Amino acid sequence: MSDFEKLWQANYPEGVPRHLEYPDLALFQVLERSAERFPHNTATIFMGGKLTYAQLLDKVYRLATALADMGVKKGDRVGIMLANSPQAVISYYGILKAGGIAVEFNPLYVEREIEHQIKDSGCKVMIALDLLLPRLSKVRESSGLETIIWTSIKDFLPFPLNLLYPIKAKKDGQLVHVPTGEGNYQFVDLLKKHPPDPPSYKFNPAEDIATLQYTGGTTGVSKGCMLTHRNMVVNAYQLTRWLPGLKEGGERILTALPLFHSYGMTTCMNFGALTGATLILMPRFIVKDILKAIDKWKPTLFPGAPTMYIGLINHPDVAKYDLKSITACISGAAALPVEVQKRFEELTGGRLVEGYGLSEASPVTHANPVFGLRKSGCIGIPLPDTYAKVVDLETGKKEMPVGETGELIIKAPQVMKGYWNRPDETAIALRDGWLYTGDIAKMDEDGYFYIVDRKKEMIIAGGFNIYPRDIEEVLFEHPKVMEAAAIGVPHEYRGETVKVFVVLKEGEQATAEEIIEYCRSKLAKYKVPEFVEFRDSLPKSMIGKVLRRVLAEEEKAKRAAG
Repeated sequence: MSDFEKLWQANYPEGVPRHLEYPDLALFQVLERSAERFPHNTATIFMGGKLTYAQLLDKVYRLATALADMGVKKGDRVGIMLANSPQAVISYYGILKAGGIAVEFNPLYVEREIEHQIKDSGCKVMIALDLLLPRLSKVRESSGLETIIWTSIKDFLPFPLNLLYPIKAKKDGQLVHVPTGEGNYQFVDLLKKHPPDPPSYKFNPAEDIATLQYTGGTTGVSKGCMLTHRNMVVNAYQLTRWLPGLKEGGERILTALPLFHSYGMTTCMNFGALTGATLILMPRFIVKDILKAIDKWKPTLFPGAPTMYIGLINHPDVAKYDLKSITACISGAAALPVEVQKRFEELTGGRLVEGYGLSEASPVTHANPVFGLRKSGCIGIPLPDTYAKVVDLETGKKEMPVGETGELIIKAPQVMKGYWNRPDETAIALRDGWLYTGDIAKMDEDGYFYIVDRKKEMIIAGGFNIYPRDIEEVLFEHPKVMEAAAIGVPHEYRGETVKVFVVLKEGEQATAEEIIEYCRSKLAKYKVPEFVEFRDSLPKSMIGKVLRRVLAEEEKAKRAAG
């Protein structure tokens, strides 16, 4: 044990072990175990409709049987493009039980982004919400997607909401023409027609991939993190031990984090399945709906992002709702403001602590102790069996002294196998068993870590990771644009928002509104720039690389000057 490791382990609270023994399970087996232990416990609550663990597992098995029947074999990639819903949970574990690899798609993606991910992952089958079918249909042929299994929000709504939903959808203009014929299937029909008789494969949890989790990674190029069954089981298990006093079969998790994101996937879905918890599934983060859900369903745990907690504490009607059921929350995706932490704890009586993770690590690596020494503005200490150090930026080999900054690197059993079909990118991120995060950090005298600068050029807006390259590539397609660069600028609610700097081609004219509207047609809503600044030129390095860092520094100085 290194001296630095002793620092943080000395701050492990009572009941949190330094090292753990992990069950050698395929990820879907954690659900099977909970269904065996807690068959009649409520597994999901969705708009008032409930599924027990026995019912959930039955549907998982039926879907796995259906997937096998349509030709899905061990190692095949199957896409999921769903909002938080029972279908999202059934699909995830059903794919795994069928031997497949789950590939999550952000439902906010536009056609270009969907097509890239389908092609890169090699998905031939997609389980999708019917509202998303128009986008999928446009790229189906060009991407090579062969089969679509579609479902509707109403499919798992309780009576009478299941009857009222189509009426409201028609009124709102959201009724979608669903495809029929070869290669098109309805989710609920498949579950009815197929028995709970899934295939039985032999799994090597340490080697077999459970999930391809797409991320910009440490270099900003969109790619799939190969997360094994063991990676995912380990991270969920680590979190169970980070919460001394956890009641297996008795916790209720407010699931507002999107399950297509690694953070929600692990801290809500996999953690919940492992512990026999109830998932209170929220398809969208609407503050009033969240307050009502807390008041009615009494969640005990609420993993989230700072924007979620900010929205709740600032809602004018927050005092009308009983939030006292919440005992613990881990905040991730962005820095947690001290005043937000304090106010949220006053309202709930629970504990809200900041943590840290990245998709390449399943994703959680650090957290402040829920019941122990915690520090504001700090990501906390490494989880059990997670080793972290700060190394120099030049060579990446020299360990930095306490208090000095460098790159945060991590070695842990939850760290990915590598990037899908990208050996060169894998070699950059994984070196000598260490994951190089690309985040600049420091460690204090107690072994607590601080992120000094999130990935140098990544923008984090409302918990979403935005990579400047994605936006710039779209801007470069604009016929009037010669050069472009995107950076993050402070935003009161989202943490950061996007600003772009544009150099127009000679003789061309454009307005900020024109540029924003163009981006809106080609990017997910959360990536669309809010500010546009036109310039004659952009700062560049000796080899002609645009220096976003310089733009960010100029912007910071300009804002400081008022």
